[in-house]
Amino acid sequence: MVTSKGPVNGLSVDVEDWFQVGAFENVIARDDWAGLADRIERNVMAILDLFDEAGAKATFFTLGWVAERHPALMRRIADAGHELASHGWDHVRVHTMGQTRFGEDIARARKTIEDAAGIGVTGYRAPSFSIDQRTPWAHEELAQQGYAYSSSVAPIRHDHYGWRDAPRFAFRPLAGADLIEIPVTTAEFAGRRLAAGGGGFFRVLPYGFSRWAIRQVNRRDERPAVFYFHPWEIDPDQPRVAGAPLKSRLRHYTNLDRMADKLRRLVREFAWGRMDRLAHHEARNLARETA
Repeated sequence: MVTSKGPVNGLSVDVEDWFQVGAFENVIARDDWAGLADRIERNVMAILDLFDEAGAKATFFTLGWVAERHPALMRRIADAGHELASHGWDHVRVHTMGQTRFGEDIARARKTIEDAAGIGVTGYRAPSFSIDQRTPWAHEELAQQGYAYSSSVAPIRHDHYGWRDAPRFAFRPLAGADLIEIPVTTAEFAGRRLAAGGGGFFRVLPYGFSRWAIRQVNRRDERPAVFYFHPWEIDPDQPRVAGAPLKSRLRHYTNLDRMADKLRRLVREFAWGRMDRLAHHEARNLARETA
């Protein structure tokens, strides 16, 4: 998939609210979520407008907890031509669950999203990219439940997540299964892998870094990039969390007021598409490589 702007890259949104992020998981109890200010709808609607302006399509990896409370928003996303995929039920990291609980989590989230939007769900992204060497059963469970692809691996070292030895680009994690894993993008510099797939790295670092990294992947590696961000990242007016660690606050709140403009620039400069279509393209490439 190549356009005048280069390869069609995977654009994705992890649909979770400001109080559901991993940085605040030890500060805000899940039992308190329902009583907190819900800013999902206003932020997702702004993102839909931003994508529409640029003619970009994306995948919205959505928490089942969110889909249950916003069925009309799920239909709006689907009606705009974007893909809805699963982000699990309530942002529990996969490596903290066993296979049975994980299976129940992804089945519940998938059904809720499908019931809300009236469409099928074939993709999954683990909260905080938490599929790694500690979860050899996770891909097995996804394959058993009929998922076509996962985008749950960050092939880097990071204090919150990472599977450094995982492949940088799409691979089949299970022999004899059709499931494809599409890792979030990394770049290489001086023999090191650098996180370059969006989120806080995109928000905090200069725009030029992301441009360089995506160009490296598209031109040198001749592969599509995978980019992600969250709705709360375009919301500088969101509530502030009292008592959160300084490091968490710096990560979460830095450059919120600049994020929307950076995203507009990004979606116009590069070619973007849905993750399910990228997965289909990558599956064909892998089939050719093994033929």
